Amino acid sequence: MAAYAESISRPPRTLTEREVAALLRASGQHREGFRDHVLMSLALATGLREHELLALNLGDVFDEAGRARRHVRLRVFKRSSPEPAPQEVVLSDTVRAKLEKLLRARRASGGELGSDSPLFVSRLGRRLSARQVRHAFRVWQERAGLERRFNFHALRHTACSGVYRRTKDIRLTQRFARHRSLLSTARYTHPTDDELVRAVQELPC
Repeated sequence: MAAYAESISRPPRTLTEREVAALLRASGQHREGFRDHVLMSLALATGLREHELLALNLGDVFDEAGRARRHVRLRVFKRSSPEPAPQEVVLSDTVRAKLEKLLRARRASGGELGSDSPLFVSRLGRRLSARQVRHAFRVWQERAGLERRFNFHALRHTACSGVYRRTKDIRLTQRFARHRSLLSTARYTHPTDDELVRAVQELPC
């Protein structure tokens, strides 16, 4: 319990807006990197955890017409009780457009398009593994020229922190993060270095 309290009292490691932009730019510039670009975009847009992202199927994300859904119901998610309430995430127009582009590329390449087919697949057409995702994330950080290194879960922290910084609404951030306890969400209220600099600049002196 003490370790848990200590963990939520520390600010999570998050990417800056400049680091996010560099990461998305690097992956978006390469045709072979578009799958990873969409994966990272989806993580940044929803706060989905690694295993939640990898469990997504085409039918979870797209309707029968191939349009990306606004609300995505999760079949696999972190469970805090034996019978948790259903969970869903809301997709922005930007990430929906990227998902639809990914689906068009899958269709053009002759990939499997069944509703039970994985959303993110390897070159062999199999469901992408956590090991592959972590390796790709390291590669893209290097290609983007990031000076700091992050694990993949930092994308979730970045997303949740971003929602709080933009809204200053801890309840909305709790809903976005899908936290059962508000205490878990409180770690995202820590001020960033950039916010401290702006505050200091505005002090009368």
